[in-house]
Amino acid sequence: MDREKIISNLPNDVAQLYRNLNQLRTSLRDEFKTQFNRSLPMGDELFDRWERAQYLGFAKSSSIYESSYVLGDVEVGEKTWIGPFVMLDGSGGLRIGSYCMISSGVHIYTHDTVKWSLTAGQVEAERASVKIEDCCYIGSQAMIIKGVEIGHHTVVGACSFVNKSIPANSIAVGVPAKVIGRTIIDGDNVKMEYF
Repeated sequence: MDREKIISNLPNDVAQLYRNLNQLRTSLRDEFKTQFNRSLPMGDELFDRWERAQYLGFAKSSSIYESSYVLGDVEVGEKTWIGPFVMLDGSGGLRIGSYCMISSGVHIYTHDTVKWSLTAGQVEAERASVKIEDCCYIGSQAMIIKGVEIGHHTVVGACSFVNKSIPANSIAVGVPAKVIGRTIIDGDNVKMEYF
């Protein structure tokens, strides 16, 4: 594709806007590469993830990437990190505690439309809240569905499907997720014990 040919066919003000945006993109890309040795989508380079979290009413020092979706009633505690490409569906109410890590690609749903689809819209969408207590790690691409509660100090493994509540101090993995161990926290000493 000959980008310059396409740009030359645009009205002058639009072509200049494109060139300015491209210059901004190049500057941001270079700065992130130099300072942090990373390359991100432009939205994640352009916008401050701590400011977005503040705008959404999340607690102090939490952050959320621009590429993540937030729908409905979502509450997030202090110093929680929400990675890129996350789906937070709070249409049934979603509470995430403090000091949690919600890894990239995690999907958390508080509703489903299965019965609505099967009945040609005769049955309403079903909703139930999700609660993730303090100090939890949710691994990349895990999915948590409506009605689930995850207790404090719990690890959910990557790519896990959580369709039942998980008690505190657990390690849960799989499809569906099953508890395979526990976390033991003594001050700053953390031990993971597997069954």
